[in-house]
Amino acid sequence: MQFFLKLSGLIDAMSERVCKMVMWLVLAMTLLSSFNAMMRYTINYSSNAWLEMQWYLFAAVFMLMAGYGLLKNAHIRIDVLAGHFPHKVQGWIDVVCFFLFLTPMVVGIFYLSLPAVIDSVRIGEMSPSPGGLVRWPVRVILPLGLILLFIQGISEVIKKIAYLTGHLPDPYAHEHEMTAEEKLAADLKAEQEKKGALA
Repeated sequence: MQFFLKLSGLIDAMSERVCKMVMWLVLAMTLLSSFNAMMRYTINYSSNAWLEMQWYLFAAVFMLMAGYGLLKNAHIRIDVLAGHFPHKVQGWIDVVCFFLFLTPMVVGIFYLSLPAVIDSVRIGEMSPSPGGLVRWPVRVILPLGLILLFIQGISEVIKKIAYLTGHLPDPYAHEHEMTAEEKLAADLKAEQEKKGALA
């Protein structure tokens, strides 16, 4: 199990490193969006290349950060039932869902998209819009993002199995702790109630 936990640690570190690189794309996307809006409303000028660059940056952030989102448990989850089960049951649910849902989804989209990606690279696909950008680089992001997501899924399964076999502490214990925003809201509410009691 120690080998697999080291592998999981390497995968987690890779996802963290990808995040640190990709987060700069968020800044670039924000600055580019602001610049586009400023140019459009001040001198009534716009460019298809700038607009497409915004879309490309958004696609890159969304796809390349999917694995990091899984690492931080930031994906939307509907735990109406599973959230009430014992933590060991939740661990088994996560392991089973990796094989029943995440793996088929990643493999299916990868398989269906790869021919289009290969064709796009082969022909040097360009945007059909006047002044648009080269399109194949953004298409390559899809399979790359899927690979990063799948690899992080393997890491999550390793950690869940390690928890289920007693090699790691309970990963679900922190999920019921208050976030910083919830703690701040609770503190503000308590302060308001205290002021109301004094009045």
